[in-house]
Amino acid sequence: MSNKYNVIMRDDRLRHIANNLRAERNRKNYSQEGLAERANLSSQTIGLIERAEQAPTILTLLDIANALEIDINELLKGI
Repeated sequence: MSNKYNVIMRDDRLRHIANNLRAERNRKNYSQEGLAERANLSSQTIGLIERAEQAPTILTLLDIANALEIDINELLKGI
């Protein structure tokens, strides 16, 4: 596997997480700031993840899923 392939795959996975996170956040009618407060994260972190500019750690995803009251698998759909 080439490095270029790995970058493309990673970006694809980050986009799936970003889209899933945004959809779940919007379903709950939470702002980025509101979700960040509930998850004990910064709103900048939520924004970076939603723009697929930052790969979240598994612990961050767990915090977000708990704040959204969903199973973490909802954030990982499609990857």
